[in-house]
Amino acid sequence: MNRYLERSAIPSSYVHLLYDYLAERGLDGERALGQKRPATSARPGRFPVFEWSQLLQRAARQLDDPLLGLHLGQSISPRHLGIMGYVILACGNLGAALERLEHYQRLIYDVNPMHRQFDRDYVTLSWGSEMGRPGPLVDETAIVALLQFCRNMCNQPRLSPQRVDFINPRPQDIVPYEEWFGCEVNFDQSATRLVFPMAVLEQTLDSANPDLAAVLEAQAQELLKQLPDENTSGLLGEVMQLIQQTLPTGHCSAEAVAARLHLSPRHLQRKLHAEGSSFRELLRASREQLARHYLDDPQLQLSEIAALLGYSEQSAFTRSFRQWTTLTPTDYRRKRG
Repeated sequence: MNRYLERSAIPSSYVHLLYDYLAERGLDGERALGQKRPATSARPGRFPVFEWSQLLQRAARQLDDPLLGLHLGQSISPRHLGIMGYVILACGNLGAALERLEHYQRLIYDVNPMHRQFDRDYVTLSWGSEMGRPGPLVDETAIVALLQFCRNMCNQPRLSPQRVDFINPRPQDIVPYEEWFGCEVNFDQSATRLVFPMAVLEQTLDSANPDLAAVLEAQAQELLKQLPDENTSGLLGEVMQLIQQTLPTGHCSAEAVAARLHLSPRHLQRKLHAEGSSFRELLRASREQLARHYLDDPQLQLSEIAALLGYSEQSAFTRSFRQWTTLTPTDYRRKRG
């Protein structure tokens, strides 16, 4: 088990989604899953992602349903997402809701971070695998739940993306996925993605309430502060910290980082592989994370950002950034500003 996944969590309110789903089918969730239902409280606790994955696998066997993720996610409601469900509902339009989701995602799904990427006609929500892969059932439940939530918010039951990608292996039959998503669905991809036409962001929400949104966001911000720092514990966090420290020197390498950890490069790579990652993946993730942060600072020139990220030429930084986001750094900055 990837040590990062061992620390990753979802709100316990989200786990109620599965117990509610089983109850609707006449099953006692606690008996079927062999685990007590999480307690309900005003401030729901955190539930380990690896345990969530195990519960989904048990439920899929009990129901004899390999498409459980596709079916379960459709039963999502705001209460399953805790306070974030209501923060999102109070936004003015779908674009604002997705922006809040990106900012507060760790309150809902604390594994691989979500990124919004824009080009001229589309907005892409993407999740990589640098922090590990929790598995198809976890990913499919989350992506289906997200789209279903969007459909519910907009009162558009047939709202469909332009394309859906999953990082996990292709199942035997993809027709049920294509029928429900209403678009092309790909598997074995480099990342999990939802690609929407840009116009979708303008969809208004009937539940919009700016005053309530401000109050709820303050509560969500407080909850976010209480989460453990995602970059300060575990081997992956240590490596990402060292990468970020050494990038500006222009000499960031697996050899340099391994030496700081008193490991051989080969031993470091083996340990990262056991965590479900690699030095190359963490280097890319660190550069992308820092690039987005630096581009939000209008005082930094693109040449300075390239140097801070360890690139010898600005053109190399531009090529990499376009691979990450489909945008040039200039276009990204223009859209953010």
